[in-house]
Amino acid sequence: MHRLPARPLKSILLNTAQIELWPADLLRVRSNADARAVATAHTVLRRKHDGRYLAAISHRAVQPLVPRLRREPGLGDAWDALDRLEAGGTRGFDAGAPGSLPLHALQDRLHALGLDEAYGERTGLPLVAEPAALAFAGFDRYRRPLWLTAGAARAWRAMQAAAAREGVSLDAISGYRSHDYQLGIFARKRARGQTVDQILTVNAAPGYSEHHSGNALDIGTPGEPPAEESFEHTAAFAWLTGHAGNFGFVLSYPRGNPHGIVYEPWHWCFVGAATS
Repeated sequence: MHRLPARPLKSILLNTAQIELWPADLLRVRSNADARAVATAHTVLRRKHDGRYLAAISHRAVQPLVPRLRREPGLGDAWDALDRLEAGGTRGFDAGAPGSLPLHALQDRLHALGLDEAYGERTGLPLVAEPAALAFAGFDRYRRPLWLTAGAARAWRAMQAAAAREGVSLDAISGYRSHDYQLGIFARKRARGQTVDQILTVNAAPGYSEHHSGNALDIGTPGEPPAEESFEHTAAFAWLTGHAGNFGFVLSYPRGNPHGIVYEPWHWCFVGAATS
């Protein structure tokens, strides 16, 4: 088994193609068996495509939570991610440059759905790589951990605090979403008999969502339903329109956007620097 890390994983999600490495205290645990193991762990390995917890890592042991952990696909990449964190600490990550995951595995899965580069050319949407690490940015409206890139996390917290000082409440609806999450939507809908073309009328193709980058954020305000055009008429949206650019956020899909995506007043993306 892998050597134990010297430091706990705190406020950082390490991301690999098949496995995520979570700070244990940010996870919701459903089964009693997992709860006992996670309670004494600092890091948990989580399978991306179905959310299954694979192993709990404490200072004293790696406790498998599935049979045949050693044969788990992607386990070597997960250990390598821990080793890189051990070797370099969080310096590179805090500087906002954690790197990105390769796209070749996603492209193979897109081809299996009958999708190729023509989809991106038709919509004008780029293929988006996942970050190799993400920062804890607080909790969303549903008390789920919110993960963003380090820069986007700092900017979101600063923007949320600035709005609050002016009496405006901003809450996060969702942030980072993996390719596997989007692929899961397609798998479930296809199992119900929908075709890929039918699914694409309401869901972006896996790999083409800004949420994969860790820089995009769906924003709401208390008392307003999530991801509805009515958000446009709130004080929160008015504040964002006037101030979000000061924190490096832009509205990605205004009315008449060239991608053919419906107007999304709730969807904002961090572009890395103040825009005004």
